[in-house]
Parts: sequence; C-alpha cells; structure tokens
Amino acid sequence: MANSFADSPRQAEPPPVLDGDFAVFSGKPAFAKPLHVGRPNIGDRTRLLERLNGILDSRWVTNAGCYVRQFEAAIAEQIGVRHCIAMCNATVALEILIRAAGLRGEVIVPSFTFIATAHALQWQEITPVFADIDPATHTLDPARVEAMITPRTTGIIGVHLWGRGCNVEGLQEVATRHGLKLLFDAAHAFGCSHRGRMIGSFGEAEVFSFHGTKFLNSGEGGAVVTKSDEIAARIRLMKNFGFAGEDRVVYLGTNGKMNEFSAALGLTNLECMEQFVAVNRAHYERYRRELAALPGIALVDYDAREKGNYQYVVLEIDAGRAGISRNSLLRLLRAENVLARRYFYPGCHRMQPYRSYFPHAGLLLPHTEALCERVLLLPTGTALRDEDVSVVCRLVRAAVREGPGLERRLASHPVRPPA
Repeated sequence: MANSFADSPRQAEPPPVLDGDFAVFSGKPAFAKPLHVGRPNIGDRTRLLERLNGILDSRWVTNAGCYVRQFEAAIAEQIGVRHCIAMCNATVALEILIRAAGLRGEVIVPSFTFIATAHALQWQEITPVFADIDPATHTLDPARVEAMITPRTTGIIGVHLWGRGCNVEGLQEVATRHGLKLLFDAAHAFGCSHRGRMIGSFGEAEVFSFHGTKFLNSGEGGAVVTKSDEIAARIRLMKNFGFAGEDRVVYLGTNGKMNEFSAALGLTNLECMEQFVAVNRAHYERYRRELAALPGIALVDYDAREKGNYQYVVLEIDAGRAGISRNSLLRLLRAENVLARRYFYPGCHRMQPYRSYFPHAGLLLPHTEALCERVLLLPTGTALRDEDVSVVCRLVRAAVREGPGLERRLASHPVRPPA
C-alpha cells in the first residue's frame, strides 16, 4: 500500500540512491537525511489542531481535562479493562504502579529490556533481580524466573517485546504458586494481543508507553491499565499528590498527571491507529520479502493470528553464517544515514549501577548476553516511504554479499570521531 503519511509534501525528497562504495569508506550516503528507528507517527493534523485550539480557548491545560478523560476512556474500552490512568510518562507510571502494588525487597525482571524497567525498582530501593530469557521469544523464561525466587521476592515484572506477548501463562503460574504479584511492562505492545486477548488485561496491572518513539504516541506519556478497582483508586491518588478533593490530602503521592496537549495528540493518533498499523505492516512485509533467504539474517516474525502494531523490525544476526557481525553492519548502515539500533545493548545487568552491584550476573544470563550481541532494529513507521525500505534492504544484502571482505576492510579502517 502507498504510505500517505510519508508521501506528504514535507517528506517529498529525491529517492535515495546507492552511489559507488559504502559511505563508511568513500561513497556518498544512501540517504541525505537520517532514517530513525521510531520516528513519531503523527495522525490527522487538522483534527489535532482543532483540539489544540480548543485547549487554548478553554485555558484548561492540565488536571484531568476533557481530553485526558476521553483518552483514558478510549484506551480502557479498546483493551477491555475497567481502568486506565494516563500519566506524564511510562517510567513514572511504572514507579507508581510498583508502589501501589506493594512491591518491596526483590522483584524479578529481565535484563533484556529498557533500563527504565530496572530503574523504576531501584529508584524505590527495591532490588531488580535479573532472570534469563527464552531465546526464541526474547522474553522472560518462567523456569529461570522460578530459579531466582528467594524469601525476599515479592513480585515479577514481565516485559512484552516487539509487540509480542511474553509467556503470560507461565509467569502467572509461577507467581500464583509462590504468592507473588505479577505486573507487566507493555511499553511496546499497545494494540497487540496475546492468545486472542488484548495485552493490557493481564496480571495485576500493565503499563503502556506513549513516548514519541512508540506506535501510539502522545509526545510524552504513559498509562496504567488494570481491572482492579483497588489498585486504580490508589494510583489515582498517588499520581496527584494524594489529593482526594480540593484541599484534602489522604495519601502519599507525587505528580504523575498527563496534560491536555499530550492527551489531545494521543487521542488524535488513537483515531489513526489502523492507518499506522497498515503502513507498519506493509513495511514489515517488504523487509521480509527483500531480506528473505539471506544467510545468518533472521527477521523476528509476528503471529498473523494475533493483533499487532508491527512497530519493530528486528533482525537477529548470526555473524558466523552472515559473514559480517551485527556491529559491523550497524557501522555500515549508520554511515549511510540509516540509524539502526542495538536493543537493549549491553543488557541492564551491564549498566550502572547494576554492573557494580551484580558483577557476575552475566553468568546466569547466557541467552540475554548472546541476544544482546545479535539484535539490530531497522527503521520503519509512517515517516518512511516504500522505496526507503527497499534501499535499506539493498544495503543489508550488499553487506552480507561482501561480508568477509567488508570485515577485513573495516578492521583496518579507522572509526571517524562523531561530528
């Protein structure tokens, strides 16, 4: 399908070309402007500007205005839960949820996740305990979770990656048997389902991110979704300083509120969600066709029986078979202005403060450490055109075709310092 978002006048540029040698050596970059992983999807601008003008006219810019309430109601209805509490960002949402759920001591999480998952615990003096992943799904392995449980463990935070649900059933069975709270970081998974049920409806509660890089964005933003009246009531108090009424504070709280401008953008983008999915899926299918049968290059797939947002194009690179390493391919692509990314390199356990706290954690995380060396994310989303995807694929194919020779050239070619 044609990408009407990328075809708008502001995106109208000459199509990229491959000119001679790779740009990392002496050639001209394939793209004049950078292609990002996760450039924001933007919906109907006319509708958005109408809403923004309405906010300015009303002068109600925060504190549970009409667009925040509409946004929360629309999300709760789509997910099929009783409550959605919109927040200023997903990290604050996760921190508040952790506190509202009564977690303390130790909580088991994957290391193969964005650092905020661990920081949200450590910030509250709760120890994140890293468990290994299933190499097939990239998400927590329930057997490895169970092996990490101690008398100090109070909960598990599963992370849905790439819009694919983690092993919800396995984690729930472990949590139930050991009397642990089960929460989910669903930052990647808005609009996605697991076994026919919408992600956002599992465990005690789940957290969505509406950051600009996410499939559905509100610029900055996040939300807790839950079926629990008790947790929802506690979170609503906590995200507004503990106020229960105009001048009555009944609970310890902070400021986690979403503002009206973010909610207006989120609501407008929610109305355009089907278009975003269609563009993302078309890009994903093009990547799949044009990278098919490349040795050592595996594209993470999606279950067609499930709802998905297709926001992530994820390669696993086997350097031995591909003839080129993930890091070398990354270097080549970045010189071409294809800003591919290593997620979640090098793993939370190798970042501070955790590498100081747990210097030998990697011994218990072999699948995590291996995946951190293989994964590469490619650009997608409504800011890309179909021909952009094809040029990225041509670059990857050329790199694999010339792999061993490229590795030798790169080894003897100095890395240019950042501009």
